[in-house]
Amino acid sequence: MRLTPDQESLKARAAAFSNGLVRQRAAEIDRSGEYPWDIVDALKAEGFLGMTIPKELGGQGRSFLDTVLVIEQMARSCTVTARIVVEANMGAISTIMAYGTEAQRRLAADLVLSGDKPAICITEPDAGSDASGMTTRADKRGNRYVLNGRKHWITGAGISRLHLIFARVFDESGEDLGVGGFLAIRGEAEGLRVTRREPTMGLCGMPEGEITFSDLEITPDRVLLPPSGFKRGFADLINAYNSQRVGAGTVAMGIAAGALEHAVAWAKSREQFGRPIGEFQGLQWMLADMQTQLTAARLMLYAAADSRGPNGSAFPDPNLAAQAKIFASEAAIKIVNDALQIFGARGYSRDFPLERMARDVRMFTIGGGTAQVLRTLVASKVLGWKLPQTRDGYVR
Repeated sequence: MRLTPDQESLKARAAAFSNGLVRQRAAEIDRSGEYPWDIVDALKAEGFLGMTIPKELGGQGRSFLDTVLVIEQMARSCTVTARIVVEANMGAISTIMAYGTEAQRRLAADLVLSGDKPAICITEPDAGSDASGMTTRADKRGNRYVLNGRKHWITGAGISRLHLIFARVFDESGEDLGVGGFLAIRGEAEGLRVTRREPTMGLCGMPEGEITFSDLEITPDRVLLPPSGFKRGFADLINAYNSQRVGAGTVAMGIAAGALEHAVAWAKSREQFGRPIGEFQGLQWMLADMQTQLTAARLMLYAAADSRGPNGSAFPDPNLAAQAKIFASEAAIKIVNDALQIFGARGYSRDFPLERMARDVRMFTIGGGTAQVLRTLVASKVLGWKLPQTRDGYVR
C-alpha cells in the first residue's frame, strides 16, 4: 500500500518522537508500573491524541490508517505508549464519535484531547469472549437508569475519567431490552469504584483492573443509544471493537518491528568465532523469516485499517480486522522470541529490551478477542455460516 506524502510525514514525525522521549522512558515505565503522565502530555503536545476526532470538535479528522502509522512507531519503543495512542483514537472514543449525541461527542472529545484515556467497560468475570452474557444491568427507574454489576480487565481502571459502560437494559416492568451503552465520569459519578488492579505479566504501566457499579445513576443525556435501539443495537456498539482490534494488532506488530531492529543491530555487532553472528546462515534465515512475517502483518493491518464494514459502517471490516489481528499477534510473538534467541543470554536479561517486549507482546493473542474466537469469526465467513448464536446473536 502506497502512503500519501502527508502519511509519510506523519509516520516520520511519530518515529522521531518514539526514538526520543518514548524510548528513554520505556524501561522505567515497565519497572515502576506507573502510568506515564509525562508521556501523555508529550503526546498531547505532538497532536497524537484524538487524531480521529472530527475537526469541528477540536480533533484532526484523521483516518484509522493514519492512527495505525503512529501506533506502530510508538510500539517499536514502548508498548504502554502505543496503547495510550490506541485508546485515544479507537475503541470507546470512536464509538462515541459514531453514535453519540452532539453533547456526548463534545464531552468525550474535550476529555480525550485534554489527555484522558477513556475506558471501554465490556468484560466481566463470566462474560469474556461471549460479551452478550454480561450480567451488569441498567434498570430504568423514572427518567434514569440505575447500574449495578462488575467489570474486570478494564484497561485504564483507576486512571480513566470517561467510562463507556455496556450493560443489559431492563424497563420498569423487568423486560430485558438488550444491551446499551452508558457514559460515566469517574469523580463525578457516585457508585463507580475501582476495586482491584490486576498484577499483570507485562504492559506494567497500563493498569488493568476491576470496576464495580453500585446504584450508579445515569441520566438520559449520558445514554449512548445504538442506531438500532437496545433490542438490536448490541452489534452496533460492539462493531467499534473492530477499530480497537486493528489497534491491538498494530501494537503487536510494532513490538515485533522494534524487536527485529534490535536483532539486526545485534547480529551485525556481536562477534563469535571471529566474525559477526549475522554472517552465519542459520541466523540469516531467522532474520529473513522475521522480516517476511513482519511485512505480511503490516500489509494486513494497513488493509484492515483502510477498510470499512458492510452497510456504511464507520469501522473496519470485521473479517479483515479479525484476520489481521490473528496473524499479526501470533507472528509478533514468534518474531520477538526469535529476536531474544539471537541475543542469547543477554536477551533474557532485564538490561536489554527483549525481555520486556516478550512479556508485553504475549497479551495480544488474548486481549481484544482471543485468537481462537477470531478464528471462529473468520471460519464462519469462509463457510458462509452465521456465527454461533448468543443471547444477542453475536460473539465478540
